[in-house]
Amino acid sequence: MARVAIGWGVRDLAAAANVSPNTIARLERGEPLRENTVTIIRKALEAAGVEFIPQNGGGPGVRLASAHQE
Repeated sequence: MARVAIGWGVRDLAAAANVSPNTIARLERGEPLRENTVTIIRKALEAAGVEFIPQNGGGPGVRLASAHQE
């Protein structure tokens, strides 16, 4: 969901996180990855403008970070 929100393909995210496209595919299928790999991917998404939001009754989610932080 986060990747699609910023218009990236699997290869785009893989390049930004410096991991293989297969690693991104495994993540998206829900397969287990090393914690540090997930952190690297998350940081790449955050650097691209994705904001991860906590569970709020409906489950965790993502949104695009506001260009104007208040």
